[in-house]
Amino acid sequence: MAVSPQTVNLDAVIRASNATVFAQHIDPIDPGRNTGHILPEALVEVGCIGTLISHSERRLEIDAIEKRIVKAKEVGLMQVVCVDTVDRGRTVAHFNPDAIAIEPTELIGTGIPVSKAKPEVVSGAVEAVRNVDREIKVLCGAGITSSQDVAAALKLGAKGVLVASGVVKADSPYEKMLDLAQAMIP
Repeated sequence: MAVSPQTVNLDAVIRASNATVFAQHIDPIDPGRNTGHILPEALVEVGCIGTLISHSERRLEIDAIEKRIVKAKEVGLMQVVCVDTVDRGRTVAHFNPDAIAIEPTELIGTGIPVSKAKPEVVSGAVEAVRNVDREIKVLCGAGITSSQDVAAALKLGAKGVLVASGVVKADSPYEKMLDLAQAMIP
């Protein structure tokens, strides 16, 4: 389990907890003249172990995704690349990220889980990515709000889930995380 707070909160979250922390974004830059960009080396220095790349709220072009994967690997950050379609997942798999999260944009934040509304998207992404590189983990996102949603995603071949509003909008985010995590235990 990992958390991905806003950039300005990374240091505080890392200092105040034992959580595994991912950045929400990186820029493929080197130290120097890059005001306003997110320097991957600085994220490593503060204690991040990974980064999201191309989340639906900050969708990137394919070449920009590749550059960020290369830079993240260079500095030792795990990479979770978010994709909205099976074809995009297949394309991104050729860059060998650590994980690809399939999240159809139209289901994000709706409470309608992709694992139930469009199971073929999850199983299709798993198959497409495995055909390129069996080592890449496929995660399922979009509408995940219950342990049943997690179980359905795992049954479709996903190795985990990516959640946001399903936890942060819950009456008890901590209890919600525990509920979702329980579904990951065999």
